[in-house]
Amino acid sequence: MHLLTFLPLLYHVGILTLVYIQTSNFTSSATSAGKVCILQNSFEPGFIAEGDYIIAGIFPLHYNQEMPDLNCTYKPPPVKCNGAFRWAQTMRLAVEEVNQNLELLPNYTLGYKIFDSCAYPLTGQRAAMAVLNGMSEDDSPMCSGASPLLAVIGESGSAQSIVVSRILQPFQIPMISYFSSCACFTDRTKYPTFFRVIPNDDYQVKAIAQLLVRFNWTWVGVVRGDHEYGRFAVQGLMRELQGTSVCVAYQEMIPLLYNQQRALEIMQVDYYKNLISYQLVVVFSAEGEMTPFLRDYMKQNITGIQWVASEAWVTASVFTGKEYYPYLGGTVGFGIRKGYISRLSNYLETVNPQRYPNNMLVKELWEALYGCSPSLSSASQLPPCSGQESPLKQHSAYLNTSSPRVAYNVYKAVYAIAHSLHNLLMCQPGSGPFKNQSLKFIIAGEEVNFDLKGDSIPYYDIINWQRGTSGNIEFVNVGLFDGTKPAGEELVIQEDMIMWAGDQSEVPVSVCSASCLPGSRKAVRRGEPVCCFDCVPCDNGKISNQTKCTFCPEDFWSNKDRTACIAKKVEFLAYDSLGIALTVTSVVGACLTIVVLAVFFYHRNTAIVRINNSELSFFILFALTLCFLCSLVFIGEPTFWSCMLRHTVFSITFSLCISCILGKTLVVLAAFTATRPGENIMKWLGPKQQRAIIFSCTLVQVVICGAWLIDAHPYPSRNTKYERSKIILECSVGSSLAFWCVLGYIGLQACLCFVLAFLARKLPGNFNEAKFITFSMLIFCAVWLAFIPAYISSPGNYADAVESFAILASSFGLLFCLFAPKCYIILLKPEKNTKQHLMGKEKK
Repeated sequence: MHLLTFLPLLYHVGILTLVYIQTSNFTSSATSAGKVCILQNSFEPGFIAEGDYIIAGIFPLHYNQEMPDLNCTYKPPPVKCNGAFRWAQTMRLAVEEVNQNLELLPNYTLGYKIFDSCAYPLTGQRAAMAVLNGMSEDDSPMCSGASPLLAVIGESGSAQSIVVSRILQPFQIPMISYFSSCACFTDRTKYPTFFRVIPNDDYQVKAIAQLLVRFNWTWVGVVRGDHEYGRFAVQGLMRELQGTSVCVAYQEMIPLLYNQQRALEIMQVDYYKNLISYQLVVVFSAEGEMTPFLRDYMKQNITGIQWVASEAWVTASVFTGKEYYPYLGGTVGFGIRKGYISRLSNYLETVNPQRYPNNMLVKELWEALYGCSPSLSSASQLPPCSGQESPLKQHSAYLNTSSPRVAYNVYKAVYAIAHSLHNLLMCQPGSGPFKNQSLKFIIAGEEVNFDLKGDSIPYYDIINWQRGTSGNIEFVNVGLFDGTKPAGEELVIQEDMIMWAGDQSEVPVSVCSASCLPGSRKAVRRGEPVCCFDCVPCDNGKISNQTKCTFCPEDFWSNKDRTACIAKKVEFLAYDSLGIALTVTSVVGACLTIVVLAVFFYHRNTAIVRINNSELSFFILFALTLCFLCSLVFIGEPTFWSCMLRHTVFSITFSLCISCILGKTLVVLAAFTATRPGENIMKWLGPKQQRAIIFSCTLVQVVICGAWLIDAHPYPSRNTKYERSKIILECSVGSSLAFWCVLGYIGLQACLCFVLAFLARKLPGNFNEAKFITFSMLIFCAVWLAFIPAYISSPGNYADAVESFAILASSFGLLFCLFAPKCYIILLKPEKNTKQHLMGKEKK
């Protein structure tokens, strides 16, 4: 096999360069070697046409192949192939159009050699080797003259293109693929002479990932072919799905040489997982591999799966038959951009056995279309026919050229080569052949150009497989993906036009676990993908967006269903049932105290009033009235002023009350001790001294309260610690030290009162005031000792209620212990209201 002396179309950083090297002298050793090394193969092209420059075309004219045993010990038999005749005819048509165009490549003609690769890398390799060996291959000596091979158009699959490209690369022969989309070809160091008119798969996997996210398909299966196209596509898809909510349930691979047993294993995995939780499968495979796989799939009678097809098979006409619809109907995928070739339909009709009597491909086509054999010498069992039969309706899969896709890519590839060669041949010295170092031309109204990686502009049609009027599958365009648009705007879908698997108009669900209801969150199962989860209700104070629970803002709380944040309920000791009860009790206590005051004032001249020091009694009753009324300050919404008044008014009024009782206790004690011979204590406890005692004792409390208000006064606060679902409005004491100081001072006064009264409890007399003071102080101290732990442990408004209750309880205790016995004698036992009786000196 000789080295090519004509190295055309070097493509480097966007520039196609024509290099013509004419080498006429070869060494005699090469010539002599040619007599020894004879090509031991027979791989004839399907179609041949001579020209000044030859373009080779490699197409999967058949899909099912039976590979012979190639052990290199004998001349191998030809490969038996049994499938893209129209693509090859499109190349022939394009070449004829270029040759007829007076403005494109004037004075030059293009020829072609078209080979069949059977959609198999090994067969594609044999085609590439045959491409490099001139027009006639049998008995062709090596290294004898130059080949006019300009470029190769092919291959259909990425795996085949890798093989062919590597064979052509040492000879710098460019290869332009019409259907190899593998992202691996973007590596210009490995594939410097490879170009294509189909978008890079990086864009397709990006489009598929956006489709999965768009329809919330979070649990999908992936099936791929055993080749670089499938491997790189799956890798790209997994990369695009990172950071999304989509999980891949499994990955399976269709073997390169189809194996039914392996295919059945894939289907069992697919069917089992489909029954459990999902019904969506993404497939990156070629048409040739999918054909036997889907036929076996249909035999298993598996339905209900939503297929997402790659561009390699989403528009394959082989799957348009009625028998496929129950299993593949509703398939969605991304098809390469369609175009329009005006002469293609008429050109296809001119291809018949009469015009090409010796062409086996045409003969096979006729047998497949009409079920007859146009050759009389054929050993076929089919009935004979003339080879001039008219096209029938059922031949639409072959003759329908209204929206060609792959054929249009073949068409563009031929014109890309023609325009490149034209620019090179017409190039003027000193100026480059390509404007802006890039090839651009317009065909059928479309601008065709390439990026620096040799790829075309990314654009896909979104295809949906729907039932046609005749029952066959029709490819309906339901949207597009434009890779030139900004991120997030590439995908445009008309969802109402889509018919999903099972003739459903609703988007199918494909999840491992159903979405959590509002108010719950996802809890990932241990050892399983993130798409498999349990739903756990959100905690109090949190709401969910079906993914995770988030806290409500500070002043808000979750509703019962944990679906929305609502304003927290604001609580304080309001005028509700509890507040009204305390208010009524306070008013009743104050009224009772006023009634007692009125009784005492009315009977102020009686013995019991006079003996018990009426002035101090009036002071005590006045102070008790204030004590009853100060509890009202604890009811209602806390404000700045009410918070400062609550504890200060309470502490001062109670201090006043206890000071009066302390004064009374001292007077009682002094009155009885003054009766003893030689003692005169009463002169030190006259009215002025009593007032001074009351004033001075109360003044101490006033000073403490004043310091409290100046240093750290009480203030209203919003308490959310006791119960997070509520906002409790309360009065913060400001300074805890000051608060406990005022309570401690009142306690000190009460204890002093109690001790003095206890000492005078056994003094003579029928009405010993000291006993009642002792009981009153005992009750007072008991109430406030019980108040301290209750106050500390009570939250918010209950703390105010406890304090208010303590005020009322202690006030009632003082009122009843000190004045109930007196009122009893005054009102019910007036005969005992005498000095003699009270002093215990009445005659018996």
